[in-house]
Amino acid sequence: MLQQSDYAPVAVATGSRLILLAGQAGVTPDFKPASPDLAGQVHAALRNIIIGVRGAGGDVNDLARLTFYVVDWVPQKWEEVIAGITRAQQNDGLPAPTPPITIIGVHALFTPEFVVEIEATAVLD
Repeated sequence: MLQQSDYAPVAVATGSRLILLAGQAGVTPDFKPASPDLAGQVHAALRNIIIGVRGAGGDVNDLARLTFYVVDWVPQKWEEVIAGITRAQQNDGLPAPTPPITIIGVHALFTPEFVVEIEATAVLD
């Protein structure tokens, strides 16, 4: 069996509260892009997810699933996604490996400056 180190391919969650975070963009509090590049926006979007989960009474270890929507996705963008994830792990406490990740390529997001949006599911006791 292949050993996965970037993200966990399976998550088992138990608990009584489900937190569903709508797509979080890599933005600053005034809704401006935090970075022009994919890695920077992935990091900022994950930071926003962590803030949202903590605001709902959870923590990073409660994250059960992440869905990335990436503009004009091609597999070559994986390295930039990993760079943003690594920054969130080093600076914001995102677990390593991350919860299961799905990446979906999209034509566009809310504004042309956004290159990624991330939805999250967390399960709390």
